[in-house]
Amino acid sequence: MRLKGNLEQSNLDNRLGYDPEILEFYLSDRDLQDPDLIRDRIRQLHHRGVKPYLHHPPVHQGEYLDILSGNPLVRRFYNESCELLARICEEERAKCVVHAHYVHTDSCRNVTRERTVLLREEIRKVMAYSKEVFVWEDSTEGIFSYGRNPYLIDDLIVPLELPLTVDVSHTFISFGGDNERLRDVLERTSPYAQYYHLVDSAGIEHDSLPLGRGRIDWRMVKPLVLGKDFIFEITLSGDHFDCAPMVDSARYFAGVEAEDKVVAE
Repeated sequence: MRLKGNLEQSNLDNRLGYDPEILEFYLSDRDLQDPDLIRDRIRQLHHRGVKPYLHHPPVHQGEYLDILSGNPLVRRFYNESCELLARICEEERAKCVVHAHYVHTDSCRNVTRERTVLLREEIRKVMAYSKEVFVWEDSTEGIFSYGRNPYLIDDLIVPLELPLTVDVSHTFISFGGDNERLRDVLERTSPYAQYYHLVDSAGIEHDSLPLGRGRIDWRMVKPLVLGKDFIFEITLSGDHFDCAPMVDSARYFAGVEAEDKVVAE
């Protein structure tokens, strides 16, 4: 059982009731104003033998984050928050998922090799806080999107030996719902991928469906992600207290018969 939640104690207690192996805390910019609370939640997980991940806040003051943002306040928050989370994670033995950018930000325009190199060098600066802490998640659009940027792997990920979070649904959506191209990315990024978000999708928009409700070929995906860390990241309704859709996805995944790997002679 590998789940996602927030810092609310009731939310955490709900997840702990399922005895998870891994739990990811989805942070807001407000959460970073109370680092001691973040530390307390991580320590609760360690006490229960649960591996902790944090998720860098996606928004600051209502604006989605982008490491290349033209808004200096966004850039400042991005860097200061990464520095803070790197320190917390190193001291409390956790890792942190971070996006280089989200959709509808500056990095979603003008996807070129030159912009890819520029993004690479900005990521390099953040990695200086800690190369071991951050695992970088892809987007459905823009420079850090496998389906939108043909230079992403060879000109950014490989030179940095960048630790990755591969969001299976984001990659699937970026290729318009093509399972073969999803397979190619999973295979090519395998040396760098440390963590996966397992989410289903129809492949058209960011729909965050429970496993089995979309068009992703989980028989193909399963052998490519087993043995590494992953969680089931499903959109929840209401106050996100009840993680039952994530639990249902975990049970679905457990029942999937993995496709046999083809070994080249």
